[in-house]
Amino acid sequence: MSTVIENLERMLGNGQDSPMLRFGLGKAYLTSKDFQKAAEHLENAIDQDPEYSAAWKLLGRAYMQSARTDEAIRSFAQGIKVAEQKGDIQAAKEMGVFIKRLEKSSDTD
Repeated sequence: MSTVIENLERMLGNGQDSPMLRFGLGKAYLTSKDFQKAAEHLENAIDQDPEYSAAWKLLGRAYMQSARTDEAIRSFAQGIKVAEQKGDIQAAKEMGVFIKRLEKSSDTD
């Protein structure tokens, strides 16, 4: 386990739970290729703050890496709605690209 993950997990264990902490854990686990743990923390971030567009994007990526295509597409679609409402056009565009890739790859399967 990386030092970053250990430090963030320690913070969580000390009761410092927040959407940003969960996002950080999700991102760290995604980087370490533990996609299930990444998804768990990102789901929690979104439960705490459904308007967290960056968390929706990373959750979609965690699902995508876990071959959970339908869940990835749903996460990206919700993330696009949230990002557009917040004016985060770049994040919305990125998630749109991910959806197109997933749909294209599922068409060739």
